[in-house]
Amino acid sequence: MTSPSNPPGPHAPTLDLGGRTALVTGAAGGIGRACALRLAAAGAKVRAVDRDAAGLEELADEARGLPGGVEPHVLDLTDLDAAELAAAGTDILVNNAGLQLVRPIEEFPPDVFHTVLTVMLEAPFRLVRGALPHMYGQGWGRIVNVSSVHGLRASAYKSAYVAAKHGLEGLSKTAALEGAPHGVTSNCVNPAYVRTPLVEKQLADQARAHGIPEKRVLAEVLLQDSAVKRLIEPEEVAEAVAYLCGPHASFVTGTSLVLDGGWTAH
Repeated sequence: MTSPSNPPGPHAPTLDLGGRTALVTGAAGGIGRACALRLAAAGAKVRAVDRDAAGLEELADEARGLPGGVEPHVLDLTDLDAAELAAAGTDILVNNAGLQLVRPIEEFPPDVFHTVLTVMLEAPFRLVRGALPHMYGQGWGRIVNVSSVHGLRASAYKSAYVAAKHGLEGLSKTAALEGAPHGVTSNCVNPAYVRTPLVEKQLADQARAHGIPEKRVLAEVLLQDSAVKRLIEPEEVAEAVAYLCGPHASFVTGTSLVLDGGWTAH
């Protein structure tokens, strides 16, 4: 492993996370699955956390033969005590799990708002809390929070999601300030709309909320503010996550790596 005080030269070899343990939440599909496979390919032993047991088994099967491998860990992140315990001993933490509901504030179910904030903000706090003692003890750690362009910008009808992502940005920066003296970095990755089941499930909700046919939602709502008129692929997000875990990013902390196709350039 290359130490932060001895960064690699410009012709460093491919990312090597051999000997590291990574925990990825929401790993059964979408961005989480891509992150788990990318980190395992780099040699990390990945604890893949999700409540979808079947999806985790499929992921583990796909990861067979990769240098690091994937260990399925079935967990509902609303069990906050269990989430904190699951993070103990991890070198790399990728907070990715999320959910979405598109409704006007006056129609937004309070119980769903509570669940979104629990899974997407309180659980990451507990996971970070569980991971830090080990990271601090060894003087090295990487926290990567999969935020969103909605951690930097708001959209109508997404009060819970936007609130959670804005909160995650603040949590990430605080962890960066506290972790710096201990060799721990904390950053956000902020993609625009990614080709995932979470986004695909939004189409009907968005059509209803905006009063337009589903087939118009992608171009007129999801991609309206993006200069690059396509969805970003999960593997592209995973590559950004991997970069933040590697030696070239040892000086990158407390920031947001934006992958938004020019959305925030407006």
